[in-house]
Amino acid sequence: MNSTPTRIHLPKGGVLFADGDQPSSAYLVESGEMEISTRVRGQRMVLSRLGAGELLGEMAVFDTGPRSATATACVDTVLYVIDPEQVSERLAKTDPVIRALIESLLRRYRGMLETYRLAEPRWGAQAEVPSFERVHADAIVHADGEPSMHPTGVDKLRLESQLREALAHDGLDVRYQPILDIARQRVAGYEALIRWNHPVRGPVSPLELVGLAEESALIVQVGEYVFDTACAAVRRLVEAGAQPSPFIAVNVSARQLEHPGLIERVVARVDAAAVPRGSLKIEFTESQALDPALVRQAIELCHQHGIGVALDDFGTGYSHLTQMHRFEFDTLKIDQGFIGALLHEPRARAVVEAIIAMARALGAQIVAEGVESDETLAMLRTLGCDFAQGYLIGEAQPLDAILASLRAR
Repeated sequence: MNSTPTRIHLPKGGVLFADGDQPSSAYLVESGEMEISTRVRGQRMVLSRLGAGELLGEMAVFDTGPRSATATACVDTVLYVIDPEQVSERLAKTDPVIRALIESLLRRYRGMLETYRLAEPRWGAQAEVPSFERVHADAIVHADGEPSMHPTGVDKLRLESQLREALAHDGLDVRYQPILDIARQRVAGYEALIRWNHPVRGPVSPLELVGLAEESALIVQVGEYVFDTACAAVRRLVEAGAQPSPFIAVNVSARQLEHPGLIERVVARVDAAAVPRGSLKIEFTESQALDPALVRQAIELCHQHGIGVALDDFGTGYSHLTQMHRFEFDTLKIDQGFIGALLHEPRARAVVEAIIAMARALGAQIVAEGVESDETLAMLRTLGCDFAQGYLIGEAQPLDAILASLRAR
């Protein structure tokens, strides 16, 4: 885990960085006020004063030149650290015209500041000159003349920093949704689902959480957090006498798959937890972003180490049908969109029957997602589906709640 602090508490008069320092991070003011200043011919010039929700030191994101100003806390101030990676990857993916515009603004700002420094003094010691933030806001506009920097951009940076902080301080939660063995009518395993109860906003939706992690490259850290937690959970379930010995399925995104050594790290975690390798399963979510070569390589490594592999959300619009015969998935998970319509739409039933038949031919098992009624479960049993998951089977619960129910039996 990254040891870089995620939040800084700076007392009144504290210096965050000084003119000439080598840059490392940008910062977001959470509370308090910061003063940005420089020296012009020996006189101290105030460039700007920044309050809650404003960024400073952001030039560290764009280049590695020395700091061009000093940042001092006017009052006790709390700041979030903005890792350059949080922005640089987005910048690399942005439109080349926008990227060129930002780089031009950066050069203009540095030239403007140097001009102020070399000019004859015309201001008092506390005079203000334009800050980079103001130059940026004045220069980048929409066609209607409004500034293009929308507040939600800063909100997203704040949320990313808070997510980084939650990771560093065990502030995330992993819930476990049961998966039913339909024929045996017993829970065979669980799917690990990440949750975040934000201290101010309350529960953050899983879609927003995962999307934020994917976009900011925090998905690798979030994924490893889930793997660590899931391995520990398997061990506790086994020690509590869960029968049969359950498995836990963990989702892996295309972004995680691109990170070298993923499967090797998973195997090392399973072995360190001293649980059977088959007690952990990996689920790849069906996505156009999945690299077929990486998927095949990951499946081969998983099978070499006795770890099962599932394709999640099968049938959601990008089925690798041209590659399916090359992907030796152990399990296909039918998306809940088909399962919800199973009883009322003949075409949905035909699709589910076809998927089950295909899975049988490929030697794979089937999990039906989104099962919410006894009638749907009975239909799946008739169709020969292996496993069911959904609110009828059980909602995602904390591990302690599952352990308590096991002890109560």
